[in-house]
Amino acid sequence: MLAPSLKRRSVVHPVQGETPQTLARILDDEVNLAVWQRQLPVHINDFGQLLLSLNVPLAESLVVELPSDDAEPNLHGLAAGFSDLHGYEGFIADVSWLVSAFACLLGVQRIGLRLRALDKAMCPRFHVDHVPVRLITTYSGIGSQWLREGVMDRRQLGKPEAEPVEDSLIEQVACGDVALFKGEKWHGNEGFGLIHRSPQLASGERRLILTLDWLG
Repeated sequence: MLAPSLKRRSVVHPVQGETPQTLARILDDEVNLAVWQRQLPVHINDFGQLLLSLNVPLAESLVVELPSDDAEPNLHGLAAGFSDLHGYEGFIADVSWLVSAFACLLGVQRIGLRLRALDKAMCPRFHVDHVPVRLITTYSGIGSQWLREGVMDRRQLGKPEAEPVEDSLIEQVACGDVALFKGEKWHGNEGFGLIHRSPQLASGERRLILTLDWLG
């Protein structure tokens, strides 16, 4: 019984690439992280920076029902309080594309969307998500941190003293990159959910983060 488990543990790994097709690799059994390394368009980057510079709270959640006729998802009202900022329309178009791509990749029609402006680490301890898969992208500020398999004993998750402190052991998703984190509830990935955490933020530092969850 041990042999398959050990073999599985030895091959689980992240995949990173410069095209959106990289995200499809999350469907591979041995992949628990897929990152599309992209450069945000200038107008979307500007929007994120302008929004954070206002230093106002932002915590919005939507359940997006995907239409069956390939129409664009309805994101009406998302970040509407910032619709006068330069780059807003491009930002909404980008989120819409990500929602559609996420739904198409997984073959689902209900997506949970969260958009937040954070001034502190939301999940400061290394952990795994108890979801099938989660999309995370940071539109402004620093990205999420993650660990390669074997860097931390999974039995010690939640214990600060067991977490690695060497910078060389801690990986980070770049701002603008789109990451799919495979969780514990993905069939066949039990015990191999990607270990990750929110980055610590300096005083006055903020980040604009979007997450998408598979709701069925």
